[in-house]
Amino acid sequence: MELKPIVQSFSVDYTYKLLFTQGVFESDNGLFRNLIASFNAQGPVKMLFVIDSEVQRHHPLLPGHILTYCDQHHQDLKFTDTLVVAGGENCKNNDSSVREVLEAININRICRHSFVVAIGGGAVIDMVGYAAAIAHRGVKLIRIPTTVLSQNDAAVGVKNSVNLFGKKNFIGTFAPPFAIINDSGFLSSLEQRDWIAGVAEAIKVSLIQDADFFTYISKHTGQLRSRDMNVMQRVIYRCAEMHMAHIANGGDPFESGSSRPLDFGHWAAHKLEHLTGYKLRHGEAVAKGIGLDVMYAYLTELIPYEVMDRIITVMEELGFRLDIPLKSEKELSALLGGIEEFREHLGGKLTITLLSGIGQKHDVHQIDMDCMRDAVQRVNERSRQNVA
Repeated sequence: MELKPIVQSFSVDYTYKLLFTQGVFESDNGLFRNLIASFNAQGPVKMLFVIDSEVQRHHPLLPGHILTYCDQHHQDLKFTDTLVVAGGENCKNNDSSVREVLEAININRICRHSFVVAIGGGAVIDMVGYAAAIAHRGVKLIRIPTTVLSQNDAAVGVKNSVNLFGKKNFIGTFAPPFAIINDSGFLSSLEQRDWIAGVAEAIKVSLIQDADFFTYISKHTGQLRSRDMNVMQRVIYRCAEMHMAHIANGGDPFESGSSRPLDFGHWAAHKLEHLTGYKLRHGEAVAKGIGLDVMYAYLTELIPYEVMDRIITVMEELGFRLDIPLKSEKELSALLGGIEEFREHLGGKLTITLLSGIGQKHDVHQIDMDCMRDAVQRVNERSRQNVA
């Protein structure tokens, strides 16, 4: 008896919201309470809060405000616990932080009708999202990103991940959050390098998709550097909007293909983070990766000198150092080895997004290694001249 294959297909609609506020846990701010009530109007929903240690350090009253807020809205919110986890990329470099979150989910009996609320920078958001995605095959997640980079990029997508084998985001899931809440109040306590670092992702999306957005950034480098909140909010909003639109309309939300335009500048960034022991912020590494790929695009005649110079000048005016911090030929070879690692991460054939103009992405499927070495040297020479 011959049995025919059984073939079945299905589709699942995903909907999630990006909300904007200030003082999300202030007593007179109903946004968080209303969000949870919209999920279940039948009674209080269990909540586990996970807070980045750096956020806790700068906002020591936050756990108390959360508890008071939940007590105030006890008809909708059932507080279980607040867990503080180590902030920064190190929380993604071993499994101890993931286990902490999983243990808290288990101890507090967080189920698939409960919520984990992640409050922190991009690394903590990534790590907590991964833990939430694998607990009970997925518990509900709300992200409250607290840095520029996480508000405009890391927290607004559908990816969660941790690092392994010295490779960025080697383990991960695609699991959309229930919602993201961007609270501008958290940005005021950022160090200057974190304030600026997140702008790299805005530069990235503007260069591959929106020349007018790049022009806006270039005209407001002074205001961004001097921490003008209104200008930064506009940059965050447009950057997040473009990231979310690409996920929804790019035709590949779970990245099954090889082309990843939102990873422009990232093949080098991921490797530089590892080579520097994650002393570089992700946004700082992305800025260096963009500078390197822009220089390579110029050397391979994809863009003229004037375009290369304008892009790099804008990033320098924002305060980015674009030098590639390599101490030896061995480290340079390791950096270039990141191209093959990037291909593995993408799957399929190598696809590196470059530029043919501002707002115009251009995919290539091979890299001239000698030319890329030249690009590293030229970026470093230019950076040395500017420092001098």
